[in-house]
Amino acid sequence: MGNHIYYARYLDILEEARGEFFRALGHPLLALQGADVIFPVTEVALKYLAPARYDDLLRIEITVRNITRVRLTLGSKIWRDATLLVEGHTTHVCTSCDEKPKRMPIELAEKLQQYLEPNSTDVG
Repeated sequence: MGNHIYYARYLDILEEARGEFFRALGHPLLALQGADVIFPVTEVALKYLAPARYDDLLRIEITVRNITRVRLTLGSKIWRDATLLVEGHTTHVCTSCDEKPKRMPIELAEKLQQYLEPNSTDVG
């Protein structure tokens, strides 16, 4: 009702985009899980600027805002054409499958560095 996407659905959209982002890095989430590495979300913040409508073609941007040995903050933006609809971030902790914090695989951390936003922090 209302010809707009329900606000909580943006989290689903961003989760799918994160999965595609990791796949594009050459580290699909399922492969990471098989290597005993997962990234649970510890924080999420979204700012809704305009609604997406049913059947809109959306563009999702994922960037790296902060990366440490065990934490990762990803920036996200959802666009319809030139209109920014939603912006925000998710913070993740790198853990084993039994949810114990662990260092992020070095190869993955190096690939994520390429997507670090200008003026972001990398505290290694």
